[in-house]
Amino acid sequence: MQTSAAIRVSDEVRSAVADGRPVLALESTILTHGLPRPRNLEVGLGSERQVRDAGVVPATIGVIEGVPVVGLSAEEIERLCTTDGTVKASVRDLPIALAKGLDAGTTVAATAWLAHRAGIRVMSTGGLGGVHRGASETFDESADLGTLAETPITLVSAGVKSILDIGATLERLETLNVPVVGYRTTRYPGFYVADSGFALDYRVDSPDEVAALARARDELGQAAAVLIANPVADDRQLDPDLHARILAEALAAADAAGVSGHDTTPFLLDHVQRATGGRSLEVNLEVYRGNVALGAEIARALAS
Repeated sequence: MQTSAAIRVSDEVRSAVADGRPVLALESTILTHGLPRPRNLEVGLGSERQVRDAGVVPATIGVIEGVPVVGLSAEEIERLCTTDGTVKASVRDLPIALAKGLDAGTTVAATAWLAHRAGIRVMSTGGLGGVHRGASETFDESADLGTLAETPITLVSAGVKSILDIGATLERLETLNVPVVGYRTTRYPGFYVADSGFALDYRVDSPDEVAALARARDELGQAAAVLIANPVADDRQLDPDLHARILAEALAAADAAGVSGHDTTPFLLDHVQRATGGRSLEVNLEVYRGNVALGAEIARALAS
């Protein structure tokens, strides 16, 4: 554990880490910026129950009045889910949030960074950030990638969000020496869909195999995260043809509206949700619950 006085780790999480019991880190931007109210609070509290029911200690991470908290209480989760003005904090934003006393949901990057400093070895999320379309001109790339290249945690996701440039993201992860392994698949998932169209070189088929991979990384002294790509079930995914058509429409709409920069992702996700009549939101939740379940299994395997 490498925490400082500026980071608060809950007694439950601190004790579990010290005792070698399984702990699973959960990010909070899905609650503050990814889901509508009151669904966000239902998901936040429900995910914690899901993790506990699996015999694992949940550690939802966020920022309360400027203080990064590893292991939010139920009241703090409710605060982030219901308070207006809550910001989104990546690693670079943490000192700003601390200095200004802000409430914030933590991104994948900030959550992974804080979880690692608290001694947590496994994290679950929905979809990763990555390289944006047109990044060769805009240089628009998520800070998730750089942070994961130097944060040795095991991270379960359903790939990167399908609105991104998936091919370029996989190339960047390769350049950054971040291993990406499919869970029971050699096809890289595309968040809403089980297969993004890109192949993976390696797969693992059990939580024990994931744990062995994480231990091998640690034995070698490598600093990068291990990314476990866990696809949504075929019968729960968004119809791939519908997804492709709606995504093309969303990209065209963003271009026509002159949307760019950090406004692009929320614009595209909102378009997809409205165009699918809310079906994409349900797939999003299916993806997240599946990743939480797998993350809990991996946390138990690593602690055994």
